[in-house]
Order: sequence, then C-alpha cells, then structure tokens
Amino acid sequence: MTQTTRQGRVEAVAAGEEILRCEHIAKSYGAVTALTDVNLRLRRGEVLGLIGDNGAGKSTLLKILCGFQPPTSGRIILEGREVTFKSVDHARSLGIDAVYQDLALINQLTVFQNMFLNREKVRWPLVRNRLMRQQAREHLDEMGVKVPSVNAPVAMLSGGQRQAVAVARSVFSDPKILLLDEPLAAMGVKEGAIILDLITRLKREGNVSIIMIAHNYAQVIEVCDRINLIQDGQITLDKTTSETSADELTDLVVDEYRRALHERQHSA
Repeated sequence: MTQTTRQGRVEAVAAGEEILRCEHIAKSYGAVTALTDVNLRLRRGEVLGLIGDNGAGKSTLLKILCGFQPPTSGRIILEGREVTFKSVDHARSLGIDAVYQDLALINQLTVFQNMFLNREKVRWPLVRNRLMRQQAREHLDEMGVKVPSVNAPVAMLSGGQRQAVAVARSVFSDPKILLLDEPLAAMGVKEGAIILDLITRLKREGNVSIIMIAHNYAQVIEVCDRINLIQDGQITLDKTTSETSADELTDLVVDEYRRALHERQHSA
C-alpha cells in the first residue's frame, strides 16, 4: 500500500463512527496488576495494531474484550452503549469474536468441519455435509484463502493456512469486531503474507473492525490504520500509521527495557 493510499484510508476511517471504546479498564489478579488504566477506541472498519512488551497486558485486554474474563474496573462501550460481557458466547452474540494463537482448530477434522464446528448444518437426522462443503469452499474463495481442499484434515495445512482458516471461520459468523492475538507468531515471510493479505482484504471490504496484537512493527504498519502501545498496563501511544515508523516504535520499547534494567540494577 502506498503512502498516499494509506493516508487516504486513514482519513476515511478517522471520519467514521466509533464502534468500541474502553474507559479506564483495570485488571488485577490478587496482588498482580495486569492493566492499570487502559483507554482505547476503535472505529468502524478500522484495523488497530496493539503492540507492547511481553507481559504488558495486551492479551489480558483482548480476553476482557471477548468476554473471557471481566475487568476489575472500568467501562466497555459498544456502539454507544455500556456493556458487561457475561461470557465469550455473550460477547460473540453482540458481535465480538477472537482468534488466538492456539487457533482452537481440531487437527483431526477437515477444513469444512472446522469451519462449521458447533454450528453444523443439520436436516434431522442427517448432517448436511455436502452443503457445508459448498459453503465453506465459497466462503474461503471469497476471502482469498487458498487451501488444497475443504476435505483436507487441518493437520495437513501449513501454519499460515491454519491461521487463515481460523480467521475465516470467525469472519463467517459475521462479527462486527475481530480480535487477533498474535496471528503472525512463529511464521516465516511466506506464511505471514497469507495472513497479511487476508487482513488487507478484510480492511478493504470495511465490514469488520479489527484489533491485532503483533510484535513485528513493519507488518503492523503495513496493515494497520492506527497503532496503540501498551506499557505498564496502560496505552502510552496512540498514533495513525502515517504518523509513526517502525524505528520510533522500536526505540520506545528499547527505552522501556533500559528503564526496567536501570531500576533493577539500582534496587539490587
């Protein structure tokens, strides 16, 4: 994507309405504080990159947003209304779905069976396998996800293909917001390109807003409209991708390492 194209899209997204807002979200586990004061916003059709050191609270925030665990304090406002998620299913019913590093795919099942897992098409007493194969193939083709066959066991796919199937399955449920926890983790350039292309396609269609956790800043800048940096349990940077660079983001995280090292040395 060229700088001019990216800038034009950023301006378009900035003009869109807000779909999600987090206000003063905090999360503690006994004496351990994972989040202290997170304020986050997401617009319709926007792709937001969430970066930060290991243990900064990124995954904790996504677990709160998908209903896996409640915040200790703070508010979540979805489409202008304050919500309290009771469970993952409740958050999903309101339009928020998540894809985690472990994917939650069953390797022994086929691609189409994973696509319809827990929502199989049934005409009692028969499972409609032919219809599910057809719809899975059509959906994957529409999203540009290439797999050898929808009848192939997921275990036979590459890491990038498995991650793409997991994302496609979530998109198949027509979410308003998709949360991606390290979708590019442990992938090579070729594998990662499959997911980057898929995110770019979803962004171009503009039907779903995305929050993506990632560590590769160049990849974040390539596909995201805006970037948030979490440090010490709160958002310390909120910039559009046109306003920052991989070098700036790297410097910010390196400075954090240096401060932490300095504090450890002086407290030893």
